[in-house]
Amino acid sequence: MNLFENNNWEEKLQPLIDLYRDKKHPLAYDNIYQLMVMVVLSAQDSDANINKIAPGFFQKYPDFESLSTASFETLFPLVNKVRNFNTKSSWLIEIAQTLKKDDNIPTNLPELTALKGIGRKSANVIMREMKVPAEGIIADLHVIRVAPRIGLVTETNDGNKIEKQLMQVLPKSIWGEIGMAISFLGRETCRPTNPKCNNCPIQNDCLYPLKTI
Repeated sequence: MNLFENNNWEEKLQPLIDLYRDKKHPLAYDNIYQLMVMVVLSAQDSDANINKIAPGFFQKYPDFESLSTASFETLFPLVNKVRNFNTKSSWLIEIAQTLKKDDNIPTNLPELTALKGIGRKSANVIMREMKVPAEGIIADLHVIRVAPRIGLVTETNDGNKIEKQLMQVLPKSIWGEIGMAISFLGRETCRPTNPKCNNCPIQNDCLYPLKTI
């Protein structure tokens, strides 16, 4: 049995879910094609940087059909300010040539993670924004930091391990929203230093204040 089971986390986390339910991801996308491209580009980079370069990218490549005709040379001026842009360009071209059209974007975890550059975290983000039933839990850098601080899971820097622990502890009914809710909490309130605990909707059930005594 998991150390953190039977803590009635579904009820305790409900105020957090209610606060951030359906709040759009910080990547400034207009459709799922744009989100997929931006998710791939944002790996080990900031959402703010990707939001900055996105308009120029999508003006030239508004969909997967147009992106499937791209080359390294044509992508370079659009993504050269993105970390690891060479690798990411290769991934995007391969994804576009595989899917060919926006209508072919997968709606499930196995097919999404079969695409180059899309791991479980990215696939969970895409599925959450598509509003399809969750098959996992978003475990981005904020969740990796905040979930152990709350007391939901044991501490590790491995996002897949954090996700696995969360899936063991939490009911599937909240998988679709809880990852992004914890991520928003980490971005806005539960900062790495000087967290704003008095503003936290789950402050009475979080274990962090006990750890600091």
